[in-house]
Amino acid sequence: MSAKLSNAQIAWRAAQDIEDGAYVNLGIGFPEMVAKFQPPGKQAIFHTENGVLNFGEAPAEGEEDWDLINAGKKAITLRPGAAFFHHADSFGMVRGGHLDVAILGTYEVAENGDLANWSTGPKGVPAVGGAMDLVHGAKRVAVITDHVTKDGKPKLVKKCTLPLTGVGCVTRVYTSLAVLDIEGGRFVLREKLPTMSVADLQAVTGAEMVLPDQIGDLVAPEL
Repeated sequence: MSAKLSNAQIAWRAAQDIEDGAYVNLGIGFPEMVAKFQPPGKQAIFHTENGVLNFGEAPAEGEEDWDLINAGKKAITLRPGAAFFHHADSFGMVRGGHLDVAILGTYEVAENGDLANWSTGPKGVPAVGGAMDLVHGAKRVAVITDHVTKDGKPKLVKKCTLPLTGVGCVTRVYTSLAVLDIEGGRFVLREKLPTMSVADLQAVTGAEMVLPDQIGDLVAPEL
């Protein structure tokens, strides 16, 4: 397989598509990195399920205020105009359709937009969190992920085999090798690493990709 993007580079690429002023929820773990890479002249308003709107970057080590944390229990800072609210009000925002974008991690995503990101099966530790609400409350749901599992199996599949988080909810996938939209129940290739052939990419993708006339180069800065 060709060289791939790092997690930071995947997060950077996803950040480029967030509109200025968008209300955004980032999944716990890897997706939290997206907040570091706001494009110049754009500023998203980040929401966290435990009740903060418009939080900023992580504080410097040693300067944390542990009364200020996100849903992943990581220290945050506040931007001007930040607001605090009850957990129930936070989920009211999610379920009420007030979030523009949710960016989540995944174990599997299917070509019809089904998402499996909360359990690895009977032996896994269930950790659903707010994901089931987010995938059907946010106006747009994107996924960031390595293109394959640690043992080289596709994470982009024809049909999910793991327990579902949501049905038909994902519209764009950012991976270590490509950017794909989900349209009409198919993966549509939008960008790929310039060093990787379409055939090699298809070989590590578990469903047939649609190939439009124009496929961009997936390029990210060194981070």
